[in-house]
Amino acid sequence: MVDYHSATGTAAWTDLLRSLKDSSVSDLRGSPKLKSIGKKAYWYDHYRIGNEIIDRYIGEDSEDLRERFSRQKAIATTEKQAERERARLMRTLRAEGYLMTDVGTGQVISAMARVGVFRLGGTLVGTQAFRCYEGELGIRIGFDRAAMTDDIDIASFGRLSLALGDNVDTPLAEVFTEMKFDPVPVLDKGRVWKWRQTDRQTLVEFLTPSFSATEELRDLPALGVSAQSLHFLNYLIAEPLQSPLLYRSGVLIQVPRPERFAIHKLIVADRRRGGPDELKSRKDRAQAEFLIEVLHQDRPEDLKEALETALERGPAWRSRISATLERMPRTKAILEALST
Repeated sequence: MVDYHSATGTAAWTDLLRSLKDSSVSDLRGSPKLKSIGKKAYWYDHYRIGNEIIDRYIGEDSEDLRERFSRQKAIATTEKQAERERARLMRTLRAEGYLMTDVGTGQVISAMARVGVFRLGGTLVGTQAFRCYEGELGIRIGFDRAAMTDDIDIASFGRLSLALGDNVDTPLAEVFTEMKFDPVPVLDKGRVWKWRQTDRQTLVEFLTPSFSATEELRDLPALGVSAQSLHFLNYLIAEPLQSPLLYRSGVLIQVPRPERFAIHKLIVADRRRGGPDELKSRKDRAQAEFLIEVLHQDRPEDLKEALETALERGPAWRSRISATLERMPRTKAILEALST
């Protein structure tokens, strides 16, 4: 049975998200400038420093972002008041029992947010993203399903990272060094895609979709790091959502769409089945089962579209999903009912 948060908690989460989105355009140094890159358009903060013209990436063109530009001066004027209001909203969310991010994880993710990781296309994936669906779906996940983890996984498209023509404000290697992280050695010397904190077990990994037969290391120029490429990941991080990370007064991040997260977990669960990753496979299935149960009640069309999109990708996709669903009869029945 799905347990929903109260109307008070849902309203507080919605107001927090809106305030964080407003804050993202409160500190423009110049004028918004629209650039077309391929078939899409992107906004930049266009300004001059001395003789140098700077174009700082803001985000993909959308009606929502354009509306915020129209209110930018008013947003900037009231930002101090908005900061206090966000702190109040966080107190409300704590009182309502929302899952809060622990201090260590919050420090790391907020540090990446400050230097522009999520602004430049980074998307939080894995269990840390799963926890964020409490607010997006208005449901109580609970500590048993949340399954605390010290892993922080960031995924991004390599092509987008190259096309944006912008970089993080501070090199991530410096950010991680200041937070007592060490690079994890890899065979490909000079390329680092994961860091481990020396005084905790926190592991930060960077991932990117693989569009070839292999899953080699690739570069993410905007973030200044390398990333492990993975099959099926492009499906997960397409069209991500902005979400508050519930830490301090809230941090604006990106997470996958919950319906894509759920279907992707069915695929990943089969890839991990058996051997040393069997425990992770069980967690994948549990998260998929929970989200699919919620989504088939509240967002059945979104869930149906996500499933159909995955099945249309080819036999390897269908095989992975089918193999996992054979071990999840209730979830299989729910998805089959969507097609009738």
